[in-house]
Amino acid sequence: MPDRRADLTVPMRVLAAPIRPTASTSTLTTRAVLAGVIVALITLVVSALVAVPLAARATERAAQEGLASQTDVVAQVLRSRRAPAADAKLIEQLRKLDGDVTAYLITSGAADRPGLPARVVQQIAQGRPVSERLAMAGGRPSMIEGRPLANGDGVVLARPAATGISRQVLRNLWLPLLAGLGAGVLAGVLLGRRLARPIRNAATAAARLSSGDRTVRLAAEAPQEVERLAHSINELAEALATSEGRQREFLLSISHELRTPLTTIKGYAEALSDGVVGPDGAQEVGQTVLAEAERLDRLVADLLSLARLDAADFAIQLTDVELVSLVTSAERAFAPRAVQAGVPVRAEVPAGEVWVHTDPLRLRQIVDGLVENALRVVPPGRPIVVAVRPLPDRTAIEVRDGGPGLTDDDLAVAFQRGALHQRYQGVRQTGSGLGLALAAGLARRLGGAIEAGHAPEGGARFTVYLPRTSA
Repeated sequence: MPDRRADLTVPMRVLAAPIRPTASTSTLTTRAVLAGVIVALITLVVSALVAVPLAARATERAAQEGLASQTDVVAQVLRSRRAPAADAKLIEQLRKLDGDVTAYLITSGAADRPGLPARVVQQIAQGRPVSERLAMAGGRPSMIEGRPLANGDGVVLARPAATGISRQVLRNLWLPLLAGLGAGVLAGVLLGRRLARPIRNAATAAARLSSGDRTVRLAAEAPQEVERLAHSINELAEALATSEGRQREFLLSISHELRTPLTTIKGYAEALSDGVVGPDGAQEVGQTVLAEAERLDRLVADLLSLARLDAADFAIQLTDVELVSLVTSAERAFAPRAVQAGVPVRAEVPAGEVWVHTDPLRLRQIVDGLVENALRVVPPGRPIVVAVRPLPDRTAIEVRDGGPGLTDDDLAVAFQRGALHQRYQGVRQTGSGLGLALAAGLARRLGGAIEAGHAPEGGARFTVYLPRTSA
């Protein structure tokens, strides 16, 4: 398994089909204009429904007050003269001067001409004034104002009730209402263009991002939603630039890791083909070529595992697993290589059995990878320890070593693809940079977790936590 201290970025997975824009002639400006027109029309209708009746009532009230004032003046003149002939003449002149006003002279409780309601005549004869906004006079709806004089006499003025006032008021209001409608259209145009501008800018930025330009940035401006959109586009551009940078680093690292064993294999193959290597050295060359081929095989396997780690077809077979036997079997498997490298590998396990619910093959893959990484960096004579530690709520498997270890800064990025590989490439022996990333992904898929730390043996410690189960 590749170096546990390396970390690289794999390409992003496509989660859904791309959303394709649909052809449409509707724009935000058009919709804003339409919304402005609709609002203006609603305002126009509401204003008409409210203002016209109010204006009509105000007009009627003014007409009633005018008729009342006129009646008061006539009554005052009649009171001052009190000559029947002169009264009749005054009434006749009033009828001629104002054709809309019908004047009635009440004498001894009787009107001088028909048309007044009996209740009006009776009220005047009783010495009480009359003021009615709508009553029948002369066979048509009228406003009536009456004032008593003396001894059952009085004067009554009737003016036909105003008709068509609402239409008159509406004719007077149509110009300001039309101006309001125009203002609504203009406001819709300005608002639509103002709102559409940052969206058009965002669309342009997205198009540039899709074409590969990662330098595009949007200026944040009000309102708050548009400002958040600009920040999101800028963050996306930065994330894409970072991701692509990591992918380039990943490809460079992998190409280097592939080229090294391939160069070795190619060199020995050319040597064998040219007859440079004789029969005595053929076995050594074969072993070297085999080791490099196995290295390539492990690298390809790790690449495939990383690519499939979050995919639906990555098989996890959970079952109850006894960890003491799993760790001791791993110790036995690495014993020959450990003896050859001069590095003692030992298991630290409790006396009884320890059970967990996990996938034994994937868990063994994690343990083997961590031990193999340790064998790569631990100097001869320094130990590698594989330990099982039961905890109250879970179980821990530790792989500790006496190697060069990791700094605190290294621990923070230990499971990020490519981080440690870049730091120590050329400084000390490293692997392909996929091992720790693969171990972390496998631990998560198993329902557990993994952490890095300092080992009491002086090197690095990697701890895999798994949920416990009873045997």
